[in-house]
Amino acid sequence: MAIRSVVQVGDDVLRQKCFPVENFDESLHKLLDDMKDTVKKEKGAGLAGPQIGVLRRVVVVDVDEGYFEFINPVILSQKGEQTGWEGCLSVVGKSGIVSRPMKVKLSYQDRNGEKHLLHAKGFFARAICHELDHLDGILYIDKATHIERN
Repeated sequence: MAIRSVVQVGDDVLRQKCFPVENFDESLHKLLDDMKDTVKKEKGAGLAGPQIGVLRRVVVVDVDEGYFEFINPVILSQKGEQTGWEGCLSVVGKSGIVSRPMKVKLSYQDRNGEKHLLHAKGFFARAICHELDHLDGILYIDKATHIERN
């Protein structure tokens, strides 16, 4: 396991669309372990593949509900709305006000390729949406109605 460098805004990799994961092997497990170590070291709520320069549809989320790994995630449905402050490990020194769904239903695979469904609400849903945006080259600053320097 290793700590990876977090890519910062301005790097083109953050604006690219990620490819699906097809191989659920030891290299994927190492990537996920490294992402877990990195998000914990950085004290973030989540981390997506492109944030460490990996253009694969891989996300980790670490919130009050627990630590989660999402491979090839897809939001199936969303309900409600919440608006609040967000930051990002790839946009250091800024935060912004962003509207997100209050609830999401998500399909995804785990590190072994098994398929799952998950319902998330509140901050958990916000974190999932934020990280899944990264997989399509979208940053929270693209959606923010107001941005401030911290």
